[in-house]
Amino acid sequence: MEELSHSPQRIQDRAFEFACRIVRLHEYLCKKSETARRIGNQLLNSGTSIGANLEEADAGQSRADFIAKCSIALKEARETHFWLRLLAATDQVSTDKIKPLTQEANEIVAILTTIVRKSKGRTEI
Repeated sequence: MEELSHSPQRIQDRAFEFACRIVRLHEYLCKKSETARRIGNQLLNSGTSIGANLEEADAGQSRADFIAKCSIALKEARETHFWLRLLAATDQVSTDKIKPLTQEANEIVAILTTIVRKSKGRTEI
């Protein structure tokens, strides 16, 4: 299938780096309260799933498969953004420390939204 690219850095690479940061945050959260651990587990699942789904999309068997996997990655990115906001809002992690991750999640959502919309537009023509 087509290679996912949006900017000089491939979205797959960006999602992988994001997942690494999520793993490190998860390790930190596991040392905190039960609440932080539970939210951290949800965050780990969604935050690492983004990149995994993009890798599957890049090897999609069809355009429909590509779009489906990118759409799942987009949903996971939105969920990740939610968990990051929740961690900040409940003072589990300081807003200053989590802001760069939240911003990156926002940017990944925007990129994936564009990829899905453009890909769907091509199939509808």
